[in-house]
Amino acid sequence: MRRNEVDAVLIDEDTLDLHELASACAVPTTWVVERIEAGLLACCSSGAGEMRFASAHLIRARRMATTERCFDANQELAALVADLLEEVEQLRRQVRIR
Repeated sequence: MRRNEVDAVLIDEDTLDLHELASACAVPTTWVVERIEAGLLACCSSGAGEMRFASAHLIRARRMATTERCFDANQELAALVADLLEEVEQLRRQVRIR
C-alpha cells in the first residue's frame, strides 16, 4: 500500500488490516503482533476474526515505531511515550473547547 492510500484511509475512517498497518509503519507484521500480545497496541477484530486497525491505532503504532527507531527505546517505553502524547493532545482539545 502506498502512503497516499494510507492517508486516504485515515480520511475515510476505514480500517487497515495487519499487513497494511505494518507497511504504513515500516515494520514487520511480527512487530505489530508482539505489541498487541504485550497489551501495548489495540486492534479491532472483524467478524472473520481478522485484526483490523482504525486511524487511532495507526497513529499510535507509528509513534511507537518512530520512538523505538529514533531513540533505541524498548517497546514499553515507546508505548509510554505514545500514551503521553495522546494525553497532551486530549488536554489541548479540552483547552480549545473552553
